[in-house]
Amino acid sequence: MSVFEDVLQRIGLKYEDLTMAEKDTLLGWMDSLKKSQVNLESVRKYLSSMRDAVEDELTKTGHNSKQDLFLKARLRNYLLLEAFLSSPEKAEEALNRAISGLVPTAKVRQAEEGGVHAKSTREEAKKTGK
Repeated sequence: MSVFEDVLQRIGLKYEDLTMAEKDTLLGWMDSLKKSQVNLESVRKYLSSMRDAVEDELTKTGHNSKQDLFLKARLRNYLLLEAFLSSPEKAEEALNRAISGLVPTAKVRQAEEGGVHAKSTREEAKKTGK
């Protein structure tokens, strides 16, 4: 069993489950592994081809909401990986955007609970005598 078959099996997929673009990419990676030519540039090309495949799939209609969510999550992962490989600044920016989309910031939570903003408003009111 190849490394890729083992990985696919662990995540519950078979080679036949992959799209044609994913199969082509997988075969290219298998060839690269045999030649020991996996390098940063080949990883970038792979990520780009996988991102393109997901974008292409997202343009098709007929997806249920679960499939659509899954494709969008895959696309976000590929975009984050590409950002990490392109530059540290872009990686930090992409990671901050991803995190800010997941959970509210501490300031937002404090403000919602009457924390920072309510306290500063009370202190200002005391100073002005209102």
